[in-house]
Amino acid sequence: MSSELERLVKLQEIETRAAEAQKHIADAPVKIAALDAKLTAARDRVTAAKQALADNQAVRRTLDKDLIAAQQRLSKYKEQLMAVKTNDEYHAMQHQIATATADVGRLEENVLVNMMELDDLNAKLKSSEAALKAEEIVLARERLAIETDARDQAAVAEQMAAERSALVPQIERGALDMFMRVLKARQGIAVTQAVNGHCTICHVRLRPQVYNTIIRNEQIVQCDSCQRILYYTGVKDATAGQAQIEAAESRQRDFERPS
Repeated sequence: MSSELERLVKLQEIETRAAEAQKHIADAPVKIAALDAKLTAARDRVTAAKQALADNQAVRRTLDKDLIAAQQRLSKYKEQLMAVKTNDEYHAMQHQIATATADVGRLEENVLVNMMELDDLNAKLKSSEAALKAEEIVLARERLAIETDARDQAAVAEQMAAERSALVPQIERGALDMFMRVLKARQGIAVTQAVNGHCTICHVRLRPQVYNTIIRNEQIVQCDSCQRILYYTGVKDATAGQAQIEAAESRQRDFERPS
């Protein structure tokens, strides 16, 4: 491979690793924010469970107070019943006693319902608190992994910047300008391999003559379709490499032969 093409391949490797590192670094705050949102949601569930429990207790206090008042009314009406003197007064008092008795029964039933709800709410609170503790452990571990990866990637980005600074001055200006132009236009990939007569990125079939030139790795060749710089690494063995070149030359002759 020509030294200039080799430097461009190396520069692409640096740019790719640097881009990947920067993506990891940029993604870290987003991932951490997602973890924080999960933790907040778990804490909110505990808060909601505690609030539901507090509301239940507030209702219970009101029920207890109302029940005592109803029981006192019933007791008072029963005492007053003994003092009535007419049938009308007796029937009226019986009606009040029936109403008070119904109130006591309704309130006692509500107290029982409240007590059953209390058991359910206590269970939900314990469950949400246990889930929160488990979530805190898992999310703390994930957060540490993300932060560690971000630091590691920052080190990679710094290393790539240093390697790039050392390599760029060694590349001929025209080749570097071509590389940077394609890099910007083609989503960060300016150099790629040619395999089996195709560009490995856009997958367009290369003209036999072009592919023949690429196989030799002696000069800079761009893909006619995507303009990326192409190189060949398919055959490392010298004999096999020569056979590949001869096969490409044969395809070129077939391509140029009049029909």
